[in-house]
Amino acid sequence: MTYHSTRLLLISGLTLVALTACQKDAAETESAGASSNTAELAPATEVVETAPAPSETERLNAWFDERYEEQLQRSPFMLTFLGRKERYDELDDYSIEAVQDEVAWLQGTVEELGANFDYDALSPLAQESWDLWVFQAEAAAQDLRFFYQDYLFGELGGPEDQLPTFLINFHKVDTEADMRAYIQRLREGGRAMGQVLEIGQASAGMGVRPPKFAFEVALKRASNVVDGGPFSGEEDSPVLADARRKIDSLASAGEIDAPTADALMLEVENAMNEAFGPAYTAYIEWLQAEMANADEVARGVAALPDGVDYYNHQLSVYTTLDMTADEVHELGLSEVARIKGEMEAIREQVGFEGDLEAFFEFIRTDPRFYYPNTDEGREAYLGDTRAYLAEIDQKLPEWFGLLPKAGLEVKRVEAFREVDGGAQHYMPGTPDGSRPGVYYVHMSDMSAYSKTDMETVAYHEASPGHHMQVSIALELEGVPQFRTQARFSVYSEGWALYAEALSKEMGQFKDPYMDFGRLTAEMWRAIRLVVDTGLHAKGWSQEQAVQFFFDNSAIPEGAVRSEVRRYLTMPGQAVSYKIGMLKIQELRAMAEAELGDAFDIRGFHDTVLGGGALPMPLLEARVQRWVDSQGG
Repeated sequence: MTYHSTRLLLISGLTLVALTACQKDAAETESAGASSNTAELAPATEVVETAPAPSETERLNAWFDERYEEQLQRSPFMLTFLGRKERYDELDDYSIEAVQDEVAWLQGTVEELGANFDYDALSPLAQESWDLWVFQAEAAAQDLRFFYQDYLFGELGGPEDQLPTFLINFHKVDTEADMRAYIQRLREGGRAMGQVLEIGQASAGMGVRPPKFAFEVALKRASNVVDGGPFSGEEDSPVLADARRKIDSLASAGEIDAPTADALMLEVENAMNEAFGPAYTAYIEWLQAEMANADEVARGVAALPDGVDYYNHQLSVYTTLDMTADEVHELGLSEVARIKGEMEAIREQVGFEGDLEAFFEFIRTDPRFYYPNTDEGREAYLGDTRAYLAEIDQKLPEWFGLLPKAGLEVKRVEAFREVDGGAQHYMPGTPDGSRPGVYYVHMSDMSAYSKTDMETVAYHEASPGHHMQVSIALELEGVPQFRTQARFSVYSEGWALYAEALSKEMGQFKDPYMDFGRLTAEMWRAIRLVVDTGLHAKGWSQEQAVQFFFDNSAIPEGAVRSEVRRYLTMPGQAVSYKIGMLKIQELRAMAEAELGDAFDIRGFHDTVLGGGALPMPLLEARVQRWVDSQGG
């Protein structure tokens, strides 16, 4: 789950923040800066007292909340994502000028921070909040430098499907006013899509284009959005169908009468015909024309203008560490070799007589490891996934003090954005629980998903992975609100991959083939270190990357090819998983070594989740403070 403020991106996979274990820290009154004053006696005998002056930490937390509210008010999308209805009839400004203004505002807040607060007078938790705010502001400034380097669309999506996804899944309609705001957002969608088209055109003018396959998949997604009424055919397009459902729901609830419902539907169609549809038509026409200039044979970003610097920047963004491409590549090769040894042990355990490559092929191709590519097969996949999650949920209190309150749904991806072999992903709910978290599964091609992998993916995307980590973050109290929304892929994805291994410790993966699937998933992430750097820093071809997968894993071909296309269009993001997992495991080993018998696994997990999404240097400092507080 990665968030990029310069693109019309929804939250995916990933990722927010958490803290409860440290609420005591946030609330404690510090000696530095705290005071209590008693006024002089009044002419009568009445004593007039004033409240104690707020501590430096209290002042800073109030300042953070004020600044974060200013930031939220700049983004109608984020307000809606949080379940709020201010600016409900607007969409964000996606122009580079808006992003430049945001970065300038952030830099101004950092100057204000230094001028108005004493860092040394803050509690450790407040110092952590300070460091996090500054880190994010500096990262935004660095990111702006490469604004036109980011691909507008790719294997995992683009503005063409994210706008309708936002309207369908995030814009809740409870009243007639909400529906009118929806209609206005359809009109705003014309402006928003026009802005992202301008970004794509500017990037292409600089020689920055994703490979041809990315144009093809974006074209398919965009065409799906405008396939049907009110544009063509007898069936409703996805957005029109959604609007109709929401208007019908208002009518059924007695919020509007039949004539009003009819009038609203007419307004929806007018907005789609006059603004939403024409913007998509322009976007589709540009995709069709520009595709001729895209690389038929995909290349890594090092081949693009400023590509080497851009890739190094991406590694820094996604690891929050100072690692070179060579270091990441070599670490990946080492992990691939280690995991292969564990895979060999399972091959021997199940009595398979061929070598490991033959075992990969057996797992990859034997029908017993796949659900039928039918509606019955899809329902079986979803039902079995829910059963795995229900089982592990019963064990969570033994391993965690912090537990999420939010509900979880397991659902198939909407048809208009479904991709054969696409990555399963998690979509967060709202802080108040009115919208549950959702674990989404692409199910158009069931041959892309082995049964041996499904248990692992469930724990990664749901509990104890993304759903648990994200929901705890959203439910936090006692910390500045911006910390509940911070996003670092290395943290969120590192945690989710750590959660896969933790689930093994918790007694899951009883079937050795499922445990092989767990190792396959870990191998997948180790391969990413090798392949992502291979493609973008070492001149690997797309087929070289595919073959490396085949040589070292049992991952189905459809998923492999989709994965490699993902790395080509999201350089650097895929390395965050294994880097984050290894860092969390390293911190746990350190804590176990220093604390010995005093080590408490619940306390460690609550410390890691309880600080929210943090860059790795801040997470390391946080864990060390916890160890020190335990007497280590």
